[in-house]
Amino acid sequence: MRKLKPGEGKGLAESQSQWVTQPSHSLPPHPMRPICSLSRKRKQNNGARGNTENYTSREAGFFQPREAESFKEQGNAYYAKKDYNEAYNYYTKAIDMCPKNASYYGNRAATLMMLGRFREALGDAQQSVRLDDSFVRGHLREGKCHLSLGNAMAACRSFQRALELDHKNAQAQQEFKNANAVIEYEKIAETDFEKRDFRKVVFCMDRALEFAPACHRFKILKAECLAMLGRYPEAQSVASDILRMDSTNADALYVRGLCLYYEDCIEKAVQFFVQALRMAPDHEKACVACRNAKALKAKKEDGNKAFKEGNYKLAYELYTEALGIDPNNIKTNAKLYCNRGTVNSKLRKLDDAIEDCTNAVKLDDTYIKAYLRRAQCYMDTEQYEEAVRDYEKVYQTEKTKEHKQLLKNAQLELKKSKRKDYYKILGVDKNASEDEIKKAYRKRALMHHPDRHSGASAEVQKEEEKKFKEVGEAFTILSDPKKKTRYDSGQDLDEEGMNMGDFDANNIFKAFFGGPGGFSFEASGPGNFFFQFG
Repeated sequence: MRKLKPGEGKGLAESQSQWVTQPSHSLPPHPMRPICSLSRKRKQNNGARGNTENYTSREAGFFQPREAESFKEQGNAYYAKKDYNEAYNYYTKAIDMCPKNASYYGNRAATLMMLGRFREALGDAQQSVRLDDSFVRGHLREGKCHLSLGNAMAACRSFQRALELDHKNAQAQQEFKNANAVIEYEKIAETDFEKRDFRKVVFCMDRALEFAPACHRFKILKAECLAMLGRYPEAQSVASDILRMDSTNADALYVRGLCLYYEDCIEKAVQFFVQALRMAPDHEKACVACRNAKALKAKKEDGNKAFKEGNYKLAYELYTEALGIDPNNIKTNAKLYCNRGTVNSKLRKLDDAIEDCTNAVKLDDTYIKAYLRRAQCYMDTEQYEEAVRDYEKVYQTEKTKEHKQLLKNAQLELKKSKRKDYYKILGVDKNASEDEIKKAYRKRALMHHPDRHSGASAEVQKEEEKKFKEVGEAFTILSDPKKKTRYDSGQDLDEEGMNMGDFDANNIFKAFFGGPGGFSFEASGPGNFFFQFG
């Protein structure tokens, strides 16, 4: 290696500033690790210290800034092309050559920000302002990283420092406003979370995330509120995105479990809660959710077991206890209400069963089983219009043959209910025998015969005459097997010559009571009658 001539080092030092701006192709070939190369050169020449050592020291100070600046320029070129990975590599080479240059750290911080690696970028930005506290862009980048990560207070301090250095800096002014806006959104969200206004919290977090896209804390809060609102796919998506970047994030594990818990996948939910507690044993929300999930699962299973064993009273008590564990678990509670409604129907507490099923569909308006159970209870209590409405809802959702037949049956019963109920008029059951129908007619006909009420007011006489005709009409239909069959099947009775408009109740009465040894109805004086049987 040649020695420097007298004055040669001075000339090189004076022209150093010109080298910084020279194109990289004019530079001599450079080693990838210049410091190590120089070190090896020193070892090779450890016998010739003096001038050789002085030359090596000057060479290191001479070539490193020059080559570092070349790396920086290449990094800038790649940055302009938006090839941020290559830009990062060249800025790193520049830093390795000159680790005390603030602008190199600032440029690499900008590149890392473009790559979304804000935490690493923050470290570089902080190093740049440690090296040069007057570096305005360094303070801006530090503040931007703080803000992107959700630390708005620290961001404000960085932007304030930038404004102290350059009070007219428009970017610093705008970013300072953005940071304060995020602080305000945080305050509003905290208040609204306590009020359980989860929609408002989601709104605030969406606005905050526009300025802090890398803040896991904001994302977790948004995901938790989405879960509370029943928007489980959205909540799971947010939590899963965080877990892909950090599989040990206890908050994300908790939210993932919360979604499964609220979707009634309790066993899987417990696994996530347990995993979250492994990562953070003091995670209060995960602890409470895990305890509730286990208790809810146990009570529900015990209730199901009691129901299968026919112990309906115990099943009712267990389902009721389960409903008190967590009012926020909508899907599970909907199932519990429906199960309790089934128990009430078995106990013939049909009104209570209807109420339970109504609570179930209020919680989950897509719960087909609850609609079917309530519709059956409506049928059993002869509330056919309500039953038809529920069956229509079911059939619109699931167009199966079974549901179609259930709807058809309810519609038939509704049609039948709008006609006169001849069984009710005679006071007999729908399965009454022929003799029971005759006895019922005898009793009702005598009770409502107009002659018996001749001394009553005109209004009463009119009402009794109407009832007398209805009794005769009911007997005419139910005593005739053919007519009874058509009536029971819901068919129109006016068809095939069965026009009830020509009906005469007196003729039916005479035919039933007349003849030898029959019934006679005679007057013993004005308004006085007596009945005589042969």
